[in-house]
Parts: sequence; structure tokens; C-alpha cells
Amino acid sequence: IVFMGTPDFAAASLRALHGFAAEAGAAIVGVFTREDKPAGRGHKLTPPPVKVLAEELGIPVFQPRTLRCAESLECLRSLAPNLIVVTAYGRILPPEVLELPAYGCINVHGSLLPEYRGAAPMQRAIIDGKSFTGITTMYMNEGIDTGDMLRTCRVDIGPEDDFGTVHDRMAEAGGELLIATISELCRGTLTRTPQPEEGATYAAKIEKEDCIIDFTRPAAALHDLVRGCSPAPLAVTHTADGRLLKVAASRVGENAGGAPGEVTSLDAHGEGGITVACGEGSLILTRIVPEGKGKMSAAEFIRGRKISLGDRLN
Repeated sequence: IVFMGTPDFAAASLRALHGFAAEAGAAIVGVFTREDKPAGRGHKLTPPPVKVLAEELGIPVFQPRTLRCAESLECLRSLAPNLIVVTAYGRILPPEVLELPAYGCINVHGSLLPEYRGAAPMQRAIIDGKSFTGITTMYMNEGIDTGDMLRTCRVDIGPEDDFGTVHDRMAEAGGELLIATISELCRGTLTRTPQPEEGATYAAKIEKEDCIIDFTRPAAALHDLVRGCSPAPLAVTHTADGRLLKVAASRVGENAGGAPGEVTSLDAHGEGGITVACGEGSLILTRIVPEGKGKMSAAEFIRGRKISLGDRLN
């Protein structure tokens, strides 16, 4: 087996696959992941989570800039995989790679396909206010998450879940479903189901403009946006003096009057809250990241006199 993946979500699948391989007498002959990238204030070159785990497990790591060059293809051919497993790799596999292993390329995708094909299925499901999502394993083809489905499992999204909590549950569920899928493949009982086009949606990558809070919208929709963008990249607005204000947590309040974006109430006790009027209801900001500062409670921000009643966030 060759494994391809990059972030923490993929590392959970690699860990599960390693345990399965040890019991089943299979071998993970190589891990392909993205290049090390600068991170943090010091821009220190940092390896992706899958590379860190693969090195801990003693698996050879490969970090090609592309899979389309002759060198990368020759490297893959020399590993002679019977199966390629892909989880959040972040690169499109060319036809030459898809056709290489005898048992194909199996992908672990973070949605119940055909809904939320694409790069940000978990975040988009939360932003859309869904009460559940799930994992789909599928055979890969040249389309974007359009291959035949193999197995699925459902993962619930609670009303106060954010991307962080859903991501962690989904990562573990992805690893478990991957092992169930490969076990069926080994037994010869794995079945494939073509994806219907009816109900297909696309979950595009979260861009900066997707994170902007528009207070003319209903508070419930903005709360879902905050949850879907937390802990990263975080939903954003600006204070009355034009400084960036990121919102890490919120809750929905009742209609408090005031124009959309107007601060109608300030609670400096405990975690506190900054109540902001919306097109429908109000959004209570409870955890924030002011420009140039770290994450703090709304109460801390209020006590620092950085915001006043009647201010307009925009």
C-alpha cells in the first residue's frame, strides 16, 4: 500500500491503516505528502502532520512537488503498490497514477457524497447549518470526488459544534471506515455504487471573502458561519475604528433592536458577550481575536474599553 495525505485529518487514516497493516500482514511501502511549509511568526519550515507520523512509524516519506513528472511516476512504479489510499492529500492524481495499482486508488472523503464534493466539505456543512454529515470511501477517477462510492458512515453535528470538534470526530470516523473498506476488499466482498448526479453539491475552499460577517443576515446563519470557521480561519468583522476583529465563538440572541451591526449590549462578567443586532435576531460574540492580539473572552475586550454601546461593526 502507498498512502497519500497531508493534514491532521489524513494522519488519523494513516495511523489506522498502519495498525491494520500490522495485523493483516500488509505493508505500507511509502507515504506521499506535501512539502514542508513556513509556519508561525518565525516562518520556521514545518513538516505536515502526515510526514511527522510517517517518520515516527518508520515509513519512507516522499514529498514531490507534482505527481505529473516522470521522476514521481518512476518513484511510484518502483514501490509497486497494489493499492493507493488517499486522504486529504491536496493534489490531483493524474491518470497514470490512478491506473497504476491493481486494486485502484481509494479515497477517504469528509462528506456523504454526492453532497459536498471538493476541498472544504466539513466547514461548508457547518456553515450551511447541517445537523449531520459523514464519511464516504470511494474509488477515485479523474473527476473531483466523483468516483464510485464504497462505504459511508454518518457523523452528527451538534448545535454548538465548530469545525474543530467536527474535524476530530470525522478524522477518527474516516480511519475506522477506511479499515472497514479495505477489510471488505481483502475478503472480496467490497461493492461499488456509482454516484448519482442528483443532489450533488460542491464545497469550494474557504476564501477570505467567505469569512466576512454580514450583519444584515439572520443571526442563526452568522452563528453557523462562526462555527464553520473556528478555530481557523475565523469569521471576521471590523470595529468602529476600522480595526480587524475575528470571532472565535458566538451564540444566537433575541431581537435586541438597533441597526444591523450595532452593538446593543455589553456583558463584562465571566466570559461575557458583545450583543450585535442582525437582520434577524442578534449575534452575541463570546470569544474574539482583536487585531494584533491573541484570543480572549468578550468580557476581557469589554473591560479593556475597546468597544462601546452604539458602535457599528462592519
